[in-house]
Amino acid sequence: MMARAIPVIVGPTCSGKSDLGLAVARALDGEIINLDSIQVYRGLDVATAKVPRAARAETPHHLIDVASPTEHYTAGRYAREAANCLADIEARGRTAVFVGGTGLYLNALRGGLFADDAPTDLHLRRRLKAIRDRRGAAWLHRLLARRDPATAARLRPNDWSRTMRALEVFFQSKRPLAERQRDLPPPPDFVARMRIIVLSPPREALYARINARVEAMVAAGLLDEIRGLLAAGVPPDAEAFQAHGYRRFIEYLRGERAYASAVEQMKTDTRRYAKRQLSWWRREPTAEWFFGFGGDPETQAQVIAALRRPATNPARVLPSDETASV
Repeated sequence: MMARAIPVIVGPTCSGKSDLGLAVARALDGEIINLDSIQVYRGLDVATAKVPRAARAETPHHLIDVASPTEHYTAGRYAREAANCLADIEARGRTAVFVGGTGLYLNALRGGLFADDAPTDLHLRRRLKAIRDRRGAAWLHRLLARRDPATAARLRPNDWSRTMRALEVFFQSKRPLAERQRDLPPPPDFVARMRIIVLSPPREALYARINARVEAMVAAGLLDEIRGLLAAGVPPDAEAFQAHGYRRFIEYLRGERAYASAVEQMKTDTRRYAKRQLSWWRREPTAEWFFGFGGDPETQAQVIAALRRPATNPARVLPSDETASV
């Protein structure tokens, strides 16, 4: 008997992961575990594209709206809570389906955390973000190259999020991330059953959808949502507001940019984020790639058929337009 697979549906923002996740869950008698680092926060709804509550009532979803936006929800907390959800779902004889685009959370779930990790130093993180905003991502990368050249060599200069995390590890532990990674424990047993499904729709069509979604989010009241959260006591520098859908409008409300600039920069940020996500998933050696949107019935049928077959570690033809315009 084939061991129960654990589908992990990933890909760039706006590629239809949620639509595909719902289709897979229905086909495989499944429940969905969120794999998005912003959907964990309550009250951040307009720019996070959370699955509508009616669909969540039909197909159970886990780890959505589990944290206050004033909290710092860590990858370590996600790993613990997601592993518990997975065990509970499978104990009831159902299939757990992970859906989202946060690669750091998936790495944490698969055992990519250190047993002695200290809590995130939020003061240090704010300082690094201030340096990024003032001097740029490339400056942070050069700083990392002086402290941890091995890690810097495998990160792109514009990959500021992973660069910042590596700097945090170095300054908190006084050891380079590349050195500490040798101390990682073996992955949990369930990792061998994970099937990484990557959506990679045509680039121009994806970018058009991203631009249209930004316009729709703005029209749906994104700015009012942000004002409401600020009035409720969420600080402007909260971790939840660092998402590409919120950060530029915080800058607008602070008087740091014009409204039209905030809208256009949100589009640019989101397209760049989509590009970074695809780069991240290209590093997955056993990922199975599908080159359509998750809402397309043909793509859904292909993915469901693949999941019903044993994994074969397929030969892959990956998109290679790393330098495509954003």
